[in-house]
Amino acid sequence: MSRLTPGNILRVVLAFVFWIFAAFYVLVIGMGAKNKKVMLEGGLYAALFIAAVSLSGASGVFAGFAVMGLSAVRSYMLRDLWLPRRVRKSQRGSTVQEHAPTPPSAQPYPAATSLPGSSDDLSTALTWVSSQAKQNKHRLPADTYVTILETCQMLDSVIDAERRHPSADARFEYELDAVVREYLPAVLQGFLAIPPSMVENRQPNGRTPNEELVEQTRLLLGQAETLHSTRHSHTSADLTTTGNFLRERFGHHQSGGFDFGIK
Repeated sequence: MSRLTPGNILRVVLAFVFWIFAAFYVLVIGMGAKNKKVMLEGGLYAALFIAAVSLSGASGVFAGFAVMGLSAVRSYMLRDLWLPRRVRKSQRGSTVQEHAPTPPSAQPYPAATSLPGSSDDLSTALTWVSSQAKQNKHRLPADTYVTILETCQMLDSVIDAERRHPSADARFEYELDAVVREYLPAVLQGFLAIPPSMVENRQPNGRTPNEELVEQTRLLLGQAETLHSTRHSHTSADLTTTGNFLRERFGHHQSGGFDFGIK
């Protein structure tokens, strides 16, 4: 991989042409990469340069050039943010396959099954996800750890309801199985496979791996909430249906209410 691209050459040329603004390079790099830490560092260099220029005499000039030099050195050290490497086409596909989790292939919904073992397998998958999140809590963004545990807790409630009273809904069981076995483990495993030093690096889509993880775990939490609501609404509907049957079959409407045949 090389940095020798037309875009990078143009950036370097502009950096030399506008060398007088070298003190602001780090600030511009941080703004372009949307990296808050780099922006704060660049803002510090810019403030020091402005303060140095306001000084009179040789001391101000010397301080100004010192800040410019320091900013230029830091700009070179941060070259990965503004001088990206060129990835060859032959390597691009392998890079994507190496770091991106393979989405599950489309397949027809399986027939509804209500075997206790399937629910146990789902519970095992959730246990693995929660244990991985707890073991790597220090590597996860602040809110993501809590989001993953909330998702696992909500899905576990759905699995427990399915174990006690199967819904016999093939589509619902397929979606529950996909979230628990594929999507949730793939997102967490894919993030943990990224070196900690790279989780704040901007990707071609403008997002960092940390931001991607936060968004994807929130989407999965939303899906877990949908599954939870759907499952328990079915339970409430089933109870109402049973009650209607019992009222129609055994209830005798009287002035005092229903009499269920008890003398």
